[in-house]
Amino acid sequence: MTDDRIAPPLIADERDMLRAFLDYQRATLAMKCEGLTDEQLRRRSMPPSTLTLLGLVRHMAEVERTWFRRVIGAEDIPLVWSEDGDFQVAYDAEDSTRAEAFDAWRAEVEHARRIEQEAESLDVTGYQARWGADVSLRLVMLHLLHEYARHNGHADFLREGIDGVVGA
Repeated sequence: MTDDRIAPPLIADERDMLRAFLDYQRATLAMKCEGLTDEQLRRRSMPPSTLTLLGLVRHMAEVERTWFRRVIGAEDIPLVWSEDGDFQVAYDAEDSTRAEAFDAWRAEVEHARRIEQEAESLDVTGYQARWGADVSLRLVMLHLLHEYARHNGHADFLREGIDGVVGA
Protein backbone atom coordinates (compact mmCIF):
# COMPACT_ATOMS: atom_id res chain seq x y z
CA MET A 1 0.00 0.00 0.00
CA THR A 2 1.20 3.47 -0.76
CA ASP A 3 0.33 6.06 1.81
CA ASP A 4 -0.68 9.24 -0.02
CA ARG A 5 -2.91 10.48 2.79
CA ILE A 6 -2.54 14.09 3.86
CA ALA A 7 -1.91 14.22 7.60
CA PRO A 8 -4.35 16.41 9.51
CA PRO A 9 -2.94 19.64 10.92
CA LEU A 10 -1.70 19.76 14.48
CA ILE A 11 -3.11 23.24 14.96
CA ALA A 12 -6.26 24.54 13.24
CA ASP A 13 -9.69 25.87 14.02
CA GLU A 14 -12.42 23.38 14.88
CA ARG A 15 -13.98 23.16 11.42
CA ASP A 16 -10.71 22.79 9.55
CA MET A 17 -9.60 20.15 12.05
CA LEU A 18 -12.83 18.14 11.69
CA ARG A 19 -12.69 18.42 7.89
CA ALA A 20 -9.04 17.29 7.76
CA PHE A 21 -9.49 14.34 10.12
CA LEU A 22 -12.59 13.20 8.22
CA ASP A 23 -10.74 13.37 4.91
CA TYR A 24 -7.84 11.46 6.48
CA GLN A 25 -10.20 8.68 7.58
CA ARG A 26 -11.82 8.60 4.13
CA ALA A 27 -8.38 8.27 2.54
CA THR A 28 -7.53 5.47 4.97
CA LEU A 29 -10.48 3.38 3.79
CA ALA A 30 -9.46 3.89 0.15
CA MET A 31 -5.85 2.98 0.99
CA LYS A 32 -6.95 -0.28 2.66
CA CYS A 33 -8.61 -1.31 -0.62
CA GLU A 34 -5.74 -0.24 -2.88
CA GLY A 35 -4.27 -2.82 -5.25
CA LEU A 36 -6.87 -5.54 -4.63
CA THR A 37 -9.01 -7.28 -7.22
CA ASP A 38 -12.80 -7.24 -7.12
CA GLU A 39 -12.68 -10.83 -5.91
CA GLN A 40 -10.34 -9.92 -3.05
CA LEU A 41 -12.47 -6.91 -2.14
CA ARG A 42 -15.50 -9.23 -1.89
CA ARG A 43 -13.72 -11.77 0.34
CA ARG A 44 -15.67 -12.26 3.57
CA SER A 45 -14.04 -12.01 6.97
CA MET A 46 -15.46 -15.23 8.39
CA PRO A 47 -18.80 -17.04 8.33
CA PRO A 48 -21.51 -16.12 9.01
CA SER A 49 -20.43 -12.49 8.58
CA THR A 50 -20.97 -10.86 5.19
CA LEU A 51 -18.41 -8.16 6.01
CA THR A 52 -16.01 -7.36 3.15
CA LEU A 53 -13.86 -4.41 2.17
CA LEU A 54 -16.21 -3.69 -0.71
CA GLY A 55 -19.12 -3.92 1.71
CA LEU A 56 -17.44 -1.36 3.97
CA VAL A 57 -17.12 1.05 1.04
CA ARG A 58 -20.80 0.56 0.18
CA HIS A 59 -21.77 0.98 3.84
CA MET A 60 -19.83 4.23 4.13
CA ALA A 61 -21.46 5.53 0.94
CA GLU A 62 -24.83 4.98 2.65
CA VAL A 63 -23.59 6.64 5.85
CA GLU A 64 -22.29 9.70 3.98
CA ARG A 65 -25.54 9.89 1.97
CA THR A 66 -27.73 9.64 5.06
CA TRP A 67 -25.97 12.08 7.35
CA PHE A 68 -24.99 14.78 4.90
CA ARG A 69 -27.62 14.66 2.15
CA ARG A 70 -30.68 13.34 3.97
CA VAL A 71 -30.11 14.86 7.43
CA ILE A 72 -28.18 18.12 6.92
CA GLY A 73 -29.19 18.72 3.30
CA ALA A 74 -32.82 17.62 3.89
CA GLU A 75 -32.81 15.81 0.53
CA ASP A 76 -35.69 13.38 0.05
CA ILE A 77 -33.67 10.61 -1.57
CA PRO A 78 -33.61 6.85 -1.05
CA LEU A 79 -30.60 4.92 0.12
CA VAL A 80 -28.64 3.10 -2.58
CA TRP A 81 -28.45 -0.46 -1.22
CA SER A 82 -30.39 -0.34 2.02
CA GLU A 83 -34.01 -0.04 0.88
CA ASP A 84 -35.44 -0.60 4.35
CA GLY A 85 -32.82 1.49 6.17
CA ASP A 86 -30.77 -1.48 7.36
CA PHE A 87 -27.24 -0.30 6.61
CA GLN A 88 -25.87 -3.80 7.26
CA VAL A 89 -27.40 -4.89 3.93
CA ALA A 90 -24.73 -2.84 2.15
CA TYR A 91 -22.07 -5.15 3.62
CA ASP A 92 -23.20 -8.00 1.38
CA ALA A 93 -21.28 -7.00 -1.74
CA GLU A 94 -21.25 -10.44 -3.36
CA ASP A 95 -22.37 -9.11 -6.75
CA SER A 96 -20.72 -5.70 -6.48
CA THR A 97 -17.62 -4.38 -8.21
CA ARG A 98 -14.92 -1.93 -7.23
CA ALA A 99 -16.17 0.51 -9.85
CA GLU A 100 -19.78 0.39 -8.63
CA ALA A 101 -18.95 0.74 -4.94
CA PHE A 102 -16.18 3.32 -5.26
CA ASP A 103 -18.11 5.45 -7.79
CA ALA A 104 -21.06 5.61 -5.40
CA TRP A 105 -18.84 6.28 -2.38
CA ARG A 106 -16.81 9.01 -4.11
CA ALA A 107 -20.00 10.70 -5.33
CA GLU A 108 -21.40 10.73 -1.79
CA VAL A 109 -18.13 12.08 -0.36
CA GLU A 110 -18.22 14.93 -2.90
CA HIS A 111 -21.84 15.73 -2.00
CA ALA A 112 -20.89 15.67 1.68
CA ARG A 113 -17.95 18.02 1.14
CA ARG A 114 -20.13 20.45 -0.79
CA ILE A 115 -22.85 20.43 1.88
CA GLU A 116 -20.30 20.95 4.65
CA GLN A 117 -18.51 23.77 2.81
CA GLU A 118 -21.77 25.56 1.98
CA ALA A 119 -23.01 25.43 5.58
CA GLU A 120 -22.49 28.74 7.32
CA SER A 121 -21.31 27.09 10.53
CA LEU A 122 -21.01 23.82 12.41
CA ASP A 123 -24.19 24.84 14.24
CA VAL A 124 -26.36 24.27 11.15
CA THR A 125 -28.90 21.57 11.99
CA GLY A 126 -30.90 18.92 10.24
CA TYR A 127 -33.52 16.46 11.39
CA GLN A 128 -32.40 12.91 12.15
CA ALA A 129 -35.60 10.84 11.84
CA ARG A 130 -34.33 7.71 13.59
CA TRP A 131 -33.44 9.75 16.67
CA GLY A 132 -36.45 12.02 16.29
CA ALA A 133 -34.30 15.10 16.91
CA ASP A 134 -32.37 17.88 15.26
CA VAL A 135 -28.61 17.38 15.09
CA SER A 136 -25.81 19.79 14.26
CA LEU A 137 -23.32 19.56 11.44
CA ARG A 138 -20.69 19.32 14.19
CA LEU A 139 -22.32 16.13 15.51
CA VAL A 140 -22.58 14.73 11.97
CA MET A 141 -18.87 15.28 11.31
CA LEU A 142 -17.94 13.74 14.66
CA HIS A 143 -20.25 10.79 14.01
CA LEU A 144 -18.67 10.20 10.59
CA LEU A 145 -15.20 10.29 12.16
CA HIS A 146 -16.35 7.63 14.61
CA GLU A 147 -17.87 5.50 11.82
CA TYR A 148 -14.75 5.66 9.65
CA ALA A 149 -12.34 5.02 12.52
CA ARG A 150 -14.32 1.97 13.67
CA HIS A 151 -14.71 0.55 10.18
CA ASN A 152 -11.10 1.28 9.26
CA GLY A 153 -10.19 -1.02 12.14
CA HIS A 154 -12.32 -3.69 10.48
CA ALA A 155 -10.60 -2.90 7.18
CA ASP A 156 -7.20 -3.50 8.82
CA PHE A 157 -8.18 -7.06 9.75
CA LEU A 158 -9.87 -7.75 6.41
CA ARG A 159 -6.82 -6.56 4.45
CA GLU A 160 -4.42 -8.59 6.60
CA GLY A 161 -6.55 -11.68 6.00
CA ILE A 162 -6.49 -11.15 2.24
CA ASP A 163 -2.81 -10.59 1.57
CA GLY A 164 -1.03 -10.06 4.87
CA VAL A 165 -0.62 -6.31 4.39
CA VAL A 166 -0.82 -4.35 7.63
CA GLY A 167 -0.27 -0.74 8.54
CA ALA A 168 -1.91 2.53 9.46
